[in-house]
Amino acid sequence: MTRPVRITLSVVSLLAAAALLVALPYVVGVNWEEIFREFGKLSAVEIVALTLLWLAGLWAYTYVMTASLPGLTNAHAFMLNAVGSAVSNLLPFGGAAGVAVTFAMARGWGHRNAPITVSTLVTGVWNVLSRLLLPAVGIVALLIAGELPDRRMAAMAGFAAAALLGIVVLLALALRSESAARTVDRWLHRLALRLPGRARAVLLRADGAMLDVRNKTIGVLRTGWMGLTFGMIAYLLLQALLLEGCLLVVGADVQVAEVVAVFAINRMLTTAVVTPSGAGISETGTAALLVHFGVAAAPAAAATILYSFYTYAIEMPTGGLAWAAWTLRRKRTRTAPPAPDRHLVKK
Repeated sequence: MTRPVRITLSVVSLLAAAALLVALPYVVGVNWEEIFREFGKLSAVEIVALTLLWLAGLWAYTYVMTASLPGLTNAHAFMLNAVGSAVSNLLPFGGAAGVAVTFAMARGWGHRNAPITVSTLVTGVWNVLSRLLLPAVGIVALLIAGELPDRRMAAMAGFAAAALLGIVVLLALALRSESAARTVDRWLHRLALRLPGRARAVLLRADGAMLDVRNKTIGVLRTGWMGLTFGMIAYLLLQALLLEGCLLVVGADVQVAEVVAVFAINRMLTTAVVTPSGAGISETGTAALLVHFGVAAAPAAAATILYSFYTYAIEMPTGGLAWAAWTLRRKRTRTAPPAPDRHLVKK
């Protein structure tokens, strides 16, 4: 893809995200004046509390990164995550660009290429596992909340949740056991042979991928699995609590099971590649689901936009500040005079 095409796609994608966000109130049957009226009710204490909750979530994710890259500090992990998120939030398919930027930053701190590559792979695997688990958790939450219309739908949803959980367990076993990884690769190869055209070609190109991923990551996983797992759980819990906080400050009364379902669907919608980080799409879907759960349109839209501010908008200036700090520190390091040889220093 040429640079002009990438720039054009980025502009179109950002415009689409902006259009969806502007249209969000009208999708749920409210206007911007009512939404700003909800924002006007927020107190300074509530804003500070939400901000601290947001920062706590970002800090929790640093443990995922430090577990994946030995020698990385939490402060450096915070900066890496901030910059990577900012790039991903600005560009469609921005994940690759985010990886390139964070790769350069990690190298600037003295980390070698191979450990950085493994870290990127490991955090990617853990993010995939969490994205597979979230829909299952969301479906279970809907079942608990009794929001599915009939038994047939509930049975289908339960089957889908069980299938997703089964996939997660299978992937976890494949990462733990070489024989399990080989088995998964064989199953994928057999599945590929039964698929038509493009899908078949894609799976055949990935032949042996599970074993390859396991071999590359097993060293880090043996020592860092606890930090990766509990760091990711803490991060997701804090993000869910942030959503609950956004709902509370606008006066929306939502059951815990419904909050879990909304959170799971919101996170799923952020993977939509039409816009950067699913911007506009995730907000529209989230607000519509809240209205479906009985939340009034104005609080539903206000809570959704407030949550999007913390999980999307504010990440861009935060990443910009982190990048500026890294660049400034790097320039100072380059221009600093070398330390004198201690053997030449007179005592």
